[in-house]
Amino acid sequence: MNAAAAIRTLVVDDEPLAREGLRLLLAADPEVRVVGEAGNGPEAVRLIREHRPDLVLLDVQMPELNGFEVLARLDPGEVPAVIFVTAYDQYALRAFDIHALDYLLKPFRDDRFHDAIGRAKAQIRMARMSDLSQRLMSVLSTYGERDSPPAPALTPPEPWMRRLAIRDAGRVVFLDVDEIEYIEAADYYVQIHAGGKAYLHRETMQSLEERLEPERFMRIHRSAIVNARRIRELRSEGRRDLVVVLTSGAELRVARSHREKFQHLR
Repeated sequence: MNAAAAIRTLVVDDEPLAREGLRLLLAADPEVRVVGEAGNGPEAVRLIREHRPDLVLLDVQMPELNGFEVLARLDPGEVPAVIFVTAYDQYALRAFDIHALDYLLKPFRDDRFHDAIGRAKAQIRMARMSDLSQRLMSVLSTYGERDSPPAPALTPPEPWMRRLAIRDAGRVVFLDVDEIEYIEAADYYVQIHAGGKAYLHRETMQSLEERLEPERFMRIHRSAIVNARRIRELRSEGRRDLVVVLTSGAELRVARSHREKFQHLR
């Protein structure tokens, strides 16, 4: 692969041995070129601005500026694709809230690392193709009608959560919200049901509901939220009771205060 097409990568970690290990893993990939490394937050900001890397392998806990503060110092156009590489799993949720590509928890297996790099390369290539297409369309548009009305601006996507990080028995499970069937309250936790499994997640129902797309996830009870796309049927029981039946066969009662959400379906 020529130098221009290589994925230009910056390694950021305050531990020299950690940086060396990452460099060795990256050296095995002919599609990746390491353009620099940083051992602290301010140095990372400087090198990102200087080298404009495609990808940054970024530690969280570092002197002076942590990984999140590094990204906050950058202008939107300066922020590269990011894979967090850290020993601290409690930052995983925040990492995906800022659209990190992946979150590698030390110590990780080599195959897990190469999977993350593979996904990063695919996304960076797609971004490059999109940028090239936009530039070509801009050039071609100069040959079009000068008095043509401008195309309507695209509506920016809603900032709803698309992926959820769940700590589970010494590991972090990353769950696409599409996989969620329903969520139940469990004191200061919630129990998330997805793919035939139940995960205990430390977050309140209200906090989680605020981050989920309201058109898709419906509150049907004080202690239950369902994925509307997983509803198989609605069943009336008696004159007042309404039950939601999900694709897995789970049945959940709809509280009276939430029944109006289903009136147009009955």
